[in-house]
Amino acid sequence: MSVENTGTSSGAEMADGTTDPDCPVCKGAGFIYANVPLGHADYGRAVPCRCLSQGREKRRFSQMHRYSNLGPLTGLTFDNLIPEGKNRDGEDRKRFRQAYEAAKAFARQPEGWLLLVGPGGSGKTHLAAAIVNERLREGHLALFITVPDFLDHLRSAFGPASDMSYDELFERVRNAPLLVLDDLGMQSGTPWAKEKLDQLLTHRFHAQLPTVITTDAAMEELGERIGARLSDASLCQAYVLSEKSCSRHGYEGVGLSETVLLGMGTFDSFDLKRANLTSEQRQNLEHAYRSAHAFAQSPQGWLVLQGGQGCGKTHLAAAIANYQIQLKKPVLFMIVPEFLDHLRSTFSPESKVSYDELFERVKEAPLLVLDDFTYTAVSPWAQEKLYQVVSYRYNSKLPTVITTSLSLEEIDGRISSRMADLRLSMVFNIIAPDYRVDLSMAPKQRNMTLRPRRGRAL
Repeated sequence: MSVENTGTSSGAEMADGTTDPDCPVCKGAGFIYANVPLGHADYGRAVPCRCLSQGREKRRFSQMHRYSNLGPLTGLTFDNLIPEGKNRDGEDRKRFRQAYEAAKAFARQPEGWLLLVGPGGSGKTHLAAAIVNERLREGHLALFITVPDFLDHLRSAFGPASDMSYDELFERVRNAPLLVLDDLGMQSGTPWAKEKLDQLLTHRFHAQLPTVITTDAAMEELGERIGARLSDASLCQAYVLSEKSCSRHGYEGVGLSETVLLGMGTFDSFDLKRANLTSEQRQNLEHAYRSAHAFAQSPQGWLVLQGGQGCGKTHLAAAIANYQIQLKKPVLFMIVPEFLDHLRSTFSPESKVSYDELFERVKEAPLLVLDDFTYTAVSPWAQEKLYQVVSYRYNSKLPTVITTSLSLEEIDGRISSRMADLRLSMVFNIIAPDYRVDLSMAPKQRNMTLRPRRGRAL
């Protein structure tokens, strides 16, 4: 039956907002009159235009996507995933291929549990997100949530300002048609967190609800009850993506004002003519300067500045922030130990800023500088907070500058793998010595007269 638009109806009559104002058939009216002979049963009757069903489908997909909680992970699909993974090791490539095929099969028909085990950067989160994206494409509901975020949301649900009650949030996750729990691990260390995760997994285990879990922890680190669930071959199929160690490392007024930042240094005040540098060190420092200056002009991806105390890495990080400030661009400069102290202080009744407000501000800053990134000496709680910030900004590809005196090997693999990802990050190791050695040298030894510095390298 052919149809044509009479032009006599108005799109304003459609209350659900699903009409397409650019539709070439109904011109936004939402319905058309059937083009049938006089006397036909449909003669003179208005029928829905096809753009209505298309609009409803778009709205349904949008609702499903919001429910999925994927956020910036919507681009992680099977189409842009290498079936053998990125590891050069032949055995690991075979392991990844098996996990890849299992994940695709699970996406087609989710049954039981799928456990993906591997160190940071092994591709387990990509596989998990690809499963959710495939289910959404097929028109099915699926929920993706990282375990640290789930526990944080659960805690915040007790607050009076929460948009969702504790019971409502817990039930939504517990009974999701398909649930992906990303990054199960050391955050289960507190008794409260262990209890919540045990309740969640026990319910889904007994109900045999389709569940995908990713972890870089060994089974013994997850606790006896959770480990027993994941080891049950009758329900759970497990795939190890890499034989590298899957145990975690390191078990054992916010931001700086513009005035303070200017005092910490600019590019103009950075001293490239220090007398205590070898030719190699001077070239290295000049390269670091150029890299930082280029990043300041166009902040994209990550810049990680490594080096010992006094090498100039904090000066360059502050110079990047000051450059953006001069351009009237938003930037947040956080000294990591102080950030963690501020975060802890938000739990005090006297705090003028809420935990969520502070944490979201740091996570979502248009440009974030994390100075003095210290990881090995902080508590498990602090380690998890740092990981959540880094993971969020990595997935969102938000411009970030990190300074640290640690080598990548000394940093938890979940974080170091993101820092070392060449697709997003440039890691620069500054080998210049402490600038204070230069200051301590006598003018006679330096063959020149000491002059006041306009800034200092930290």
